[in-house]
Amino acid sequence: MSVKVRFAPSPTGKLHVGNVRTALVNWMFAKGQGGAFVLRIDDTDLARSTPEFEQGIEDDLTWLGLVWDERHNQSKRFNRYEEAAARLKAAGRLYPCYDTSEELDRRRKVQLSRGLPPIYDRAALDLTEAEKAAYEAEGRKPHWRFKLDGRRVAWEDLSRGHAEVDTASMSDPVLIREDGLFLYTLPSVVDDIDMAITHVIRGEDHVTNTGAQIEIFEALGGPVPAFAHMPLLVGADGQALSKRLGSLSIAEMRDQGYEPIAITSHLGRIGTSDPLEVGASIDALGESFSFSKMGRSPARYDTADLDRLNAQALHAMDYATARPRLAALGSEMGEEVWNILRPNLQKFADILDLERIISGPVTPVIEEPAFAAAALEVLPATLDADAWSVWTSAVKERTGAKGKALFMPLRHILTGQAHGPDMASLVPLIGRDRIVKRLSGETA
Repeated sequence: MSVKVRFAPSPTGKLHVGNVRTALVNWMFAKGQGGAFVLRIDDTDLARSTPEFEQGIEDDLTWLGLVWDERHNQSKRFNRYEEAAARLKAAGRLYPCYDTSEELDRRRKVQLSRGLPPIYDRAALDLTEAEKAAYEAEGRKPHWRFKLDGRRVAWEDLSRGHAEVDTASMSDPVLIREDGLFLYTLPSVVDDIDMAITHVIRGEDHVTNTGAQIEIFEALGGPVPAFAHMPLLVGADGQALSKRLGSLSIAEMRDQGYEPIAITSHLGRIGTSDPLEVGASIDALGESFSFSKMGRSPARYDTADLDRLNAQALHAMDYATARPRLAALGSEMGEEVWNILRPNLQKFADILDLERIISGPVTPVIEEPAFAAAALEVLPATLDADAWSVWTSAVKERTGAKGKALFMPLRHILTGQAHGPDMASLVPLIGRDRIVKRLSGETA
């Protein structure tokens, strides 16, 4: 069987890390199996969906490397949903309900007070045609519920193992609202059938929905796909990660300077037995993916881990990859300088601050002018690869300083910073003229 999966975001907001983890796992599973990844835009809510958010979804996925093999818009498939609804109505599986939200709320409270589960009592099934007509005359419009079989629905979940849902403990789900809007469930099932989706991969918060959806697949005569329900994401503190947390939108993370491979490596490997390291490529992540590696506990999303992976990705970046990005920042940096500076990068844009250490201007930090003057007196005439070792030995002999008391003042004077690239590599690049000026207290 050829694997085919789908990711179906709604264009009503920006993609966040929870969305992208779902998309990523679908993509990795499909690519690891030599299958297809479908992008299906869930824009049935025409009032809230926007072209701007839809374009944002495409931009984010493309930037991350999650390229799709097929693309569809649900807003162009309303005729198929109408056909499916008509079939379910004719089979007696989709029935009209005229209950208001206030009436439903009162019934739930009564059921709870009697110790009963607060599920829909199917009162609408007992309505006569005259009663329906009376409701219509009042101006009420029906919402449509799918009549569940009320049985145990079982499947072998790729992530959770054997799973069962008792649909007798559930309310018949609403598939069509009073205003005629199709809710997520029916379009999703119809599309999965029409598009030959073989595997539905999503968060474990959808487990209960799966029981109802399997019944809808069967009622429509379509093949039931395999399911995988992943543990949800939690924050570093173990608390649920808010889907609406703007700081975790992919667009904002891109603006903050995170690398795509760092984000995909992080989201693709947290909660698994794989080491939390940067993947060689997005394709390599797909090739190594397996649900057997996924644990049952919530996956812990820690920004500190992402920061570490981001730095790791930059430290391994070759000059050929970096060069066009350097040019875009206005830098003409050569390969030698890139290789010296990249081990200190946290975000790519940091390279400009690091480059400034070499080319200036740097305001030297001089705490002991006598030390700086002594260092200037013994500065080698030629600054080659051995200059730092020769120079620090001479400064040590002249001042008596050693260890941290020797090296830190020189770093402060030459770079204006307490940390940074290897000084032995920097000194020849900074050049003697600038070093003389900085030792003299000049900004250079």
